Order: sequence, then C-alpha cells, then structure tokens
Amino acid sequence: MPILVRNILLGLDEPDDSLPALIAKRLGVPETAIRHYAVVRRSIDARKKDIRFSYHVEVALNGSRKDEKERCRRIGPQGAVWLEQSQMPSPRFGTEPMPERPIIIGFGPGGMFAALRLAQLGYKPLVLERGRQVRQRHNDVMQRFYRDREFDPESNLLFGEGGAGTYSDGKLYTRIHDPLCRWVLEALYHHGADPDILVDARPHIGSDRLPTICTRIRRKIESLGGEIRFESHVDDIRVAEAEESKTGRVLQALRVRGEWIKAGPTVLAVGHSARDTLHMLIKRGVRVDAKPFQIGVRMEHPQAIVDRWQYGAAAGHRRLSSAEYHMVAKGAGGEHGDVFSFCMCPGGMILPTNEAEGLVVTNGASRALRSSEFANSGFVITVDPMAMGFSALDAVAYQRKWEKRAFEATGGTYEVPTQRAADFLANRGSSGNLSISYPLGGQWAPIRDIIPQSVTRAIEKALPMLDKKFPGFAGAEGIITAPETRASAPFRVIRGKDDRVAEGIDRLYPAGEGAGYAGGIVSAAVDGVKSADAIVRRFAPPQ
Repeated sequence: MPILVRNILLGLDEPDDSLPALIAKRLGVPETAIRHYAVVRRSIDARKKDIRFSYHVEVALNGSRKDEKERCRRIGPQGAVWLEQSQMPSPRFGTEPMPERPIIIGFGPGGMFAALRLAQLGYKPLVLERGRQVRQRHNDVMQRFYRDREFDPESNLLFGEGGAGTYSDGKLYTRIHDPLCRWVLEALYHHGADPDILVDARPHIGSDRLPTICTRIRRKIESLGGEIRFESHVDDIRVAEAEESKTGRVLQALRVRGEWIKAGPTVLAVGHSARDTLHMLIKRGVRVDAKPFQIGVRMEHPQAIVDRWQYGAAAGHRRLSSAEYHMVAKGAGGEHGDVFSFCMCPGGMILPTNEAEGLVVTNGASRALRSSEFANSGFVITVDPMAMGFSALDAVAYQRKWEKRAFEATGGTYEVPTQRAADFLANRGSSGNLSISYPLGGQWAPIRDIIPQSVTRAIEKALPMLDKKFPGFAGAEGIITAPETRASAPFRVIRGKDDRVAEGIDRLYPAGEGAGYAGGIVSAAVDGVKSADAIVRRFAPPQ
C-alpha cells in the first residue's frame, strides 16, 4: 500500500470504524476509492486537554500510481506521503569454508536473534547459555531468591533463557532507525506477541508473556537444526596465531565445564552484566575500551498520580492505558549534562538485577496489562570513565562499589534502600509505613550515602525542576530507590566496522549490549542479526 496518511485523530469515544471516512477526507476522495488500509502506528496524543488517539495508516486507492503520487504532493508530507515499496534482502552466502558450526555465547535478545537468523539461513548454530531454561529460571528467582533469599549467580533475572530481557517490561521502543527493527517485531509477533506491537508507538510485551515467547523462539531454532545448551558457562577462550587470519590471531576453542569446544565463527552476546566474562576476555587479549555510561536512582509513584498528571480529567477512561512519562531536567547534572528518565515502567515494579551475591541493583519491569498500582522510572546522568581516568575494568569496579554499598545499607537482606523524595531534598531520614513494588521489600535509608556525590547533586537539582512539571513528583509519595547502574555497559568490545570481527581476534563477533553496541531488546536483537549476517556473507553454509 503506497500511501502513508499521517496523524489521523480520533477522540477517546470514537470507534476505529471512523477511520475510513477521515482517511477519505484527508485524501480528498470518496470512501469507495479506498481499496485497502492498515493501521501501522497508534499513539496517544495527550498534549492538550482533549486527549485523542493518533493513527498513521497505509492506504491503497483505486487508481493509478501517478495519481496517488500527485495527490500526496498536493497534500504535503505532514498529511500524506508516497511510500516506495522495498524488502529487506537476505545476505549473499559467503564462500569461505566453515571451520566448525557457528556458536553463539549468550541467549539474550542479541544471541537469540543471531541464532534465529542463522538457523533460518541453514547454518545450524550452537548456543551456549550459562543460565537455565526459563521455567527452571523462574523457580530459581521466585522461590529461591525472592522467598528464601538464596541467590543463584548462574540463574537469576539476568542470566538464563532470554537474558535480562525476559524479566524486563518487554519494551520494544528504540531510537535506532533500521529496517531490521520491523523484522524483529514481526518475529516476536509470529512467536506469540500481541499484534499491537506492530502498530503501537511505544510497544511492549510484558514480563508475564516474554517467557513463553522465548521458549517458542528456542523451539523454532531447534526445529531448524540449531542446538541450545543451558548451564554452559564459557569461562575461557583459546586464541592461536594464524598467518592466514585477517588479524594474525584466531579464536580456536571455548572452555565449558572444563572441556574445550572447537570454535567456528562465534557471536559474543553475553549481556552487559557478565563481568566475569569481561575479565576473561581482557586477560586473553580482547581489546575492550571504556565508554560513557549512566548511573542514578529509580523513582516510584502511585500509578493513579501519574495518570492524573498525563490525562487530567480523562484519567481512568476505559480506553486509556497506564500513563507513562519521559522527562529531562536540562543541565541538572552539571558537568554530566542532563538528568533524564530511563526505562519508565507504567503499572510496573522495581526489580533486583544483580548478577552476583552481595549486591543490590535496581531495574524496572511490568506485565502485559501494566496493572500494578505503581509506576517507576530510572533517573540517571551520563558519566565518562575516560574523563575520570578509568579503564573498562575500573568503570565496572565503580559500578560495583555502589551496588555493594546498597547491599550493606540494608543489612545484607537484599532489600532495596529507600527514601521519600521530600526527605531526600531536606536531607532527613524517612519513616512510617513503606509500600513499594520491589519483591524483596525495602528499608528506609539515606540515599545520598549509597550514590556518588555527582548523582546526589544532580538529583537535588532535578527534583524541583520535575516537580514544577508534575506537582507532587518530589513530594512524600515520590519514593527514591538506588542504585540504578545497569542502564548501559561502561565498556565496548572493539570490532571492525564492516566485518564486525573483534579487533585482533578473527572469528569472534562481539554483539549486543554486552559488547557495548546496543541499549534495549530491539537494538540488541538487531545487532545480533547483523553479526549473524556478517558470518553468512563470509562463510559458506555447512554441508
């Protein structure tokens, strides 16, 4: 359908059946001239008191392509655009003999979609995942950790089938503009995600539905000849000198459970919290540079307050989902720039996302219906480890320092340090009843003792600015938890721009968040697919 009609507005009580008449009016044609139409994007326009839904719709008319193009030209690009139809081409198969079948280390979004792509193209990948299948993982988290406080460093909210993305909100919004984004969304839809993810402006799946989708993708990979091995932690690599290699050194083998596996082209997609793997890679000569990362706090409010901030008198309308926000406190971070919201979870919960014992780390998630009584979001600044004289390992140690301090602040219970926003600003302790979504509970604690001074200063400046926009944001019902340290990796595994091979080590393909090239489910998945395609372009399919 070659015409994209933009920003068709419907009131809260107007049915979608009203769309054809509005499309026809916009295009200046009778409704009978519309051959087909399909909604491709839907969002809520809450900028004015009269809240409406905004639709982008692809349309095909009865008539010639020339007439359609001319009609779009007259209306202008803000109202209608002619779309040139295109399809994402598959990569051409390479000719270099495959030394061993391709391997993917890690089965989070980056590794999962790299494996899916390779399997669909006939390359029968082997996936090595340190954690467990999602159903076993669920029991380890819900029973052993939440109930019994027994933390498993190999099966938790970060490691296991689906990676950290499985227990996230399943937010699929991304700032990257790449045709592969649509491919990823369609793959999620075909494996069980709601079709709304294909049209919503800020799509999400929900932490309650992601486990089933991950399982279905795994079974699809297996049906195409791929293999997934769980509880298979890659704890070492062997690199050999090779004159015929592009780099002079080549990945030769991986060690799993004390045994060495011969390595073919290997996608490294371990996620940004596999700190032990980072240490190992640096030890083996993989070049890893420090890069800017985010650090801050996570704030929680009653969802009903957020709904009133955003929807006003329309809050509670049956067609309105739990409201979200995206805010920036310009310049509040001083030399660190802005304080900005990150990973906002309407109707959600705050989760513990530590990868090792003795740490407390916050993150956010929500279920498909976003029906929790709470809303939460990270508020972070960007720090530059290079300006601090930090190496990649120094930056990781810096994160760990504050995560350990948070654990100690609540007596080693894994409860999250908590303080009312108003008390934080007044530099006084909080008291009284504490109601919070964090599954392990919270304890009142002085937040400024468990975050860097730069973050304290930034949040002190940001809260009054945010309170002006949303009155009560920095009041007694605003709850601060900390620390928020895993918004992005503080390091990047250096790779070639075109061949995507790790610098100095041939046949190693760093990908996703753990390599420092992505920041979310979709961007990590896209990066994984691109690394898979790089392997396909180079190596011939296995015989």
